[in-house]
Amino acid sequence: QVQLVESGGGLAQAGDSLKLSCAASGGTFRYLVMGWFRQAPGTVREFVGSISWSNEITKYADSVKGRFTISRDNAKNTVYLQMNSLRPEDTAVYYCATEPRGSYYLAGAYTYWGQGTQVTVSS
Repeated sequence: QVQLVESGGGLAQAGDSLKLSCAASGGTFRYLVMGWFRQAPGTVREFVGSISWSNEITKYADSVKGRFTISRDNAKNTVYLQMNSLRPEDTAVYYCATEPRGSYYLAGAYTYWGQGTQVTVSS
């Protein structure tokens, strides 16, 4: 089974930066698209961004454009989410996922998920 492990979450002040990692195991060829999602208590899981394995095309939610950047290290089978200019509304559990079957921006389309890493941003 594909395993995804997120790391790098923590506590930050508004305006600070954090970099999340998602380490994948089980092969790289199958990870055609890897997505980042987040979920705050009492909310649905929302799309943050995604990156394609083959051509590194990235997509971002409007709420994070210009602040968050997704990158991929193929040699390490790792995807990163660089989060700059953090805001309190960015507070959530952040998840990585892969192998969407359908629209890449819909959480329900993804087959494999990590356990998530908590990001908390204070004012």
